[in-house]
This record gives sequence, structure tokens and C-alpha cells, in this order.
Amino acid sequence: MVQQVPITVFGGPTALVEYGGMRFLTDPTFDGPGDYTLPGGLVLTKTAPSPITPDELGAVDVVLLSHDQHADNLDTSGRAFLAGAPLTLTTTDGAERLGGSARGLAVWESAELSRPDGGSVTVTAVPALHGPEGAEAIAGTVIGFVLSAPDQPTVYISGDNASLELVRKIAGRFGPVDTAVLFAGAPRLSVFDGALLVLDGTQAAEAARILGARRVVPAHCDSWAHFTEDRQDVVTAFEAAGIADRLQLG
Repeated sequence: MVQQVPITVFGGPTALVEYGGMRFLTDPTFDGPGDYTLPGGLVLTKTAPSPITPDELGAVDVVLLSHDQHADNLDTSGRAFLAGAPLTLTTTDGAERLGGSARGLAVWESAELSRPDGGSVTVTAVPALHGPEGAEAIAGTVIGFVLSAPDQPTVYISGDNASLELVRKIAGRFGPVDTAVLFAGAPRLSVFDGALLVLDGTQAAEAARILGARRVVPAHCDSWAHFTEDRQDVVTAFEAAGIADRLQLG
């Protein structure tokens, strides 16, 4: 029987992954509702508070930060949380901006982390595209992550990715994966003429098929005004694809 990796989504892109005796937190966002202004005057609006506070969450071993440029992936309280984290793995340019415990990983680069039981967990940075082709010039660089260990099922965390072609490349190296934490929500902004910045529900279902994922945990599909789909849209898309039984909700 395949071991189940405990994963809890706390809203937006923030999820706790308990893997190999370690606690990994994705993109920390703990602020209440409010507005955040981006360069160029764009405004991101958070519409719901986090269901958990940093104190309630407790200590984590590693933060997996897909990117640091946008408040819907790293808000004010999230930045404060990084100061107490022993290690933050993120993009190479993000690590330079953040300093502190941040360590940058280039795409396909891995970090070997020591586990409490004496084993290790391999964290590999995988490619992500935050928008349409060429979006990096505006959105900046983004990465996802793959967690692997000899005695653990493989976990893929997409980060803010809108490219199924990149998912195919990741599947070519790591597939089939056991569990995929897929950022969805179909966010759109006028700066990209309404193009998807992250997967929609239909694309998330296709990503699950490409990855051969046994289990899919949807994240990044609530709490922000520029998300044009919610968790129910993901469920509907997986039902239409005939793979709703792969979803883990809640």
C-alpha cells in the first residue's frame, strides 16, 4: 500500500507537506484581506483571511517558495515568517533579494536535506512559467519542486505554472508521481491581456493525467480577487475528465 503523505492546504498557495519526518511549507501567506500594489500600478486584492496563524502552525523545517515577487505567494506576514525558518528554498534571484536563510536553486538543481531519522530528502527545483510564453520579463522567474526519498512517494509541487509543456518535461524526469500539489485558480491580469497566469481546472486535470498522479491536492484557488476559478471549478473539471477520485480536498 502506498504511504499517504499528509498535506494540508491553508488557503491560497500555502500548504503544509509532512514528508520524511520533516515539515515543508509552500508559499506562506498569512495576512488578512487587503490590497497590494505591484510595479506598474496593478493591485492584487486578498479577499479572505488565512485559516491559521503562524503561531498555530508552529515551526517548519523548510519553506518552499515558488517566487518572492508577488503578494499572493509571499505576503507581509509570510515575509516575517521566513525570518524564523531554518531554510527557504526558492529561485536564485529570489534568494539574493531575500537573504537570510534563503537558498537559491536553479531549474533541475537539487538540495539534499538531512532527516531526523538519519536519512535524507531530495528537493529538486523544476521549471514553471507564470503566464504565457515570454511572461518572465514581467512576472519574473518561478520554480516548482519535487520531493523524493528512497522510502517515500514522490511529491510534485507546481508553484505558479501555466505551462503543460513544462509539466510534460517534469513528468519525463520524475513521472509517474504519487502526489501532485497543483496551483490552479485560473488567475488573470490585464497586463497579460487576460491570459492565464496559472493553470485552470481543465488544465490541472490534464496535468494530473500527464504526471500519472495517484493523488492531486489543489491549491492556489481561493482568497484572491484575480483568481477567476475556485475549488469547485477544479472539482468540476476533474469530474469531466473522469478522475475526480484522485482529488484530495480540504
